[in-house]
Amino acid sequence: MDFTLTSDQEALQDGVRKLCEGVFPMERVRALIDVGGVDRALWRELADAGVFSLRLSEDDGGAGLGMAEAAIVFEQLGRALVPGPLVWTHLAAGRVPGAAEGDRVVGGLQRRDEPFVVEHPDVIDVLLAVDDDGLWEVDRSRLSARAVDWPLDPLTPVHVAGGLLRGERRGVPGDAVRWRLEGTVLVGAYLVGMADVLTERSVDYAKSREQFDRPIGSFQAVKHMLADMLVRTEVARSAVYAAAVHLDEPALGPPERAVSGAKLLAGEAATSNAKTATQVHGGMGFTWEVDVHLYLKRAWVLDTAFGTGDDHADTVAGLLSV
Repeated sequence: MDFTLTSDQEALQDGVRKLCEGVFPMERVRALIDVGGVDRALWRELADAGVFSLRLSEDDGGAGLGMAEAAIVFEQLGRALVPGPLVWTHLAAGRVPGAAEGDRVVGGLQRRDEPFVVEHPDVIDVLLAVDDDGLWEVDRSRLSARAVDWPLDPLTPVHVAGGLLRGERRGVPGDAVRWRLEGTVLVGAYLVGMADVLTERSVDYAKSREQFDRPIGSFQAVKHMLADMLVRTEVARSAVYAAAVHLDEPALGPPERAVSGAKLLAGEAATSNAKTATQVHGGMGFTWEVDVHLYLKRAWVLDTAFGTGDDHADTVAGLLSV
């Protein structure tokens, strides 16, 4: 399988990266902590760029692209640490009015054991729940939830709900399976983008930071750490791209193993690279001023989204034994 990007995909990748650099520099991302992680004007800029409508048909106002292109886009969003319920709003485009245009922010969760965690509760307009019976819009006016005062990720405020009412159906049972697979790949792509930029930042810091009149990047132990970061990123990127292609091309066979393997590798790459980046930055890596801790906290949160690493390891193991 050839994962070389086409010229159109490279142009898409470059365009989204420039958008993120211009609209979401880290100082602006940090400022979003005070507004629940979402600024409506910036959210609409993402929508105008096609982030949410990317996979809709041209007749429906989209670009008619596939999961491979969506993975490329979300990888760039992960590099910039763009906050908000990006994956759920992307999935809801075309199904929830206003989601594709950025007029409505859509949050979501998978029904599992209680309690349920609702992310960005103060900014979402629609809350969707996915279970084995399909997709449901939760009646938020009847939702009993309490705020978490100190969420793990300061850019992802959360409420904990004791129970969820099913609400209005937003699809058929088969949609839930597809949403879970697609959401898993998009989260994996976002994690790969985080792992990638953490590698770049660590290399740059190792080149400039000196100890004993030498850049720390010249020390063999640091070189090994940086090399491991690169390898983890590239392996995870290949796995995510492969999973996206499996979803685009059903003839390749059932995508479950590829999707779970991709999420497992992407989560490990992002969390491990964030920890290593903290080490490379030394004492500064533990401070609020250095951005590394924001990536680490987001990686911990996203590593549990659409299934934990253990969940996906069990899935891969089960499918290998069949």
